[in-house]
Amino acid sequence: MNPHLSRLQPYPFEKLRQLLAGVTPPTRQREIRLSIGEPQHPTPAFIREALTGALGGLANYPTTLGNSDLRRSIVAWLERRYGLGGIDPDSGVIPVNGSREALFAFAQAVVDPSRGHTPLVVSPNPFYQIYEGAAILAGAEPRFLNTLPGNDFAFDFAALSDADWQRVQLFFVCSPGNPTGRVLTLDDWRRLFALADRHGFVIASDECYSEIFPEEEAPPLGCLQAATMLGRGHERLVMFSSLSKRSNVPGMRSGFVAGDPAILRSFLLYRTYHGSAMNPAIQAASVAAWNDEEHVRENRRQYRAKFAAVTPLLAEVLPGTAQPDAGFYLWLRTPGNDTDFARQLFADYNVLLLPGSYLGRTAQGVNPGAGFVRIALVAPLADCVEAAGRIRQFISGS
Repeated sequence: MNPHLSRLQPYPFEKLRQLLAGVTPPTRQREIRLSIGEPQHPTPAFIREALTGALGGLANYPTTLGNSDLRRSIVAWLERRYGLGGIDPDSGVIPVNGSREALFAFAQAVVDPSRGHTPLVVSPNPFYQIYEGAAILAGAEPRFLNTLPGNDFAFDFAALSDADWQRVQLFFVCSPGNPTGRVLTLDDWRRLFALADRHGFVIASDECYSEIFPEEEAPPLGCLQAATMLGRGHERLVMFSSLSKRSNVPGMRSGFVAGDPAILRSFLLYRTYHGSAMNPAIQAASVAAWNDEEHVRENRRQYRAKFAAVTPLLAEVLPGTAQPDAGFYLWLRTPGNDTDFARQLFADYNVLLLPGSYLGRTAQGVNPGAGFVRIALVAPLADCVEAAGRIRQFISGS
């Protein structure tokens, strides 16, 4: 077996299952699950109809690059959403089976462990655990940059020495961030681009939460958009996007990678051998989803209503509670240990949250997730409000 497999840590939800083992929540209250970031809003009917209407195409093998209609619809969306021009649908974009598998596979294709030293793969901390697993199984060393509230959850680039930066081959970005919801600013991108250009590493920007943001605010800045604004090309830069959160279709496993054509050419070769072609029916449904924005605006409206209702309720008992830049998570500091908080809340009030320490690793002497919980506002509005009320009672002891 691959010896690196033994270095993989249990997934956060397996840790949560173990934490709650043996706990019997009160039967007087139904369970409200806000622990996993799985969209619960109904899938739009037109997407389902496009999916079922394309089931006649299952007699053909799909190509790894996907069909031209899908690629063109993605490029058109990138033009509308980010004002990007000049992206070639034949070389600048690859459809993928959800951003999760693509983020993992990308590290396997990009990391070169034969350069004479162990390569570094950098990611934010706390983080989406796929980044860590992808780095380990690619033969690299994960290195974490803490994102802390005292620094507005920005990267602490100074935490890596110049010698460390010279070993970096891949830098994972998550913007809007999971779990903090922070969006990288243009100045953040300027600093990161300068480091990438100086040391020659690749930037992989995970932007799967980009379409969940307050309507009254400007849409989150994307990496390709930032590069264009700064007069930089897309060399060594790729973005990952997904329909899961945008269109409430996590079960479709549909997204794309866009950016540097030279990197995508090699990634396409890897994916051809990996067997990663998208189902033709999923491609048809994806075209329909990327071509429509009305359902995305309705999706944002529902999240806006939940934040508006829940945030003030929790702010009364958890100081510092505030709506994030984007995404559908609340990242809240707990009174005391985060795992004890999550376990006792479930035991007393049948509400499931994710301890923040499960999303972080100890780096620079601290686990930046410790003392926080992540609340995914994915349940219906009434359930989110009910859960907030139970959390208030739990904290206040009433």
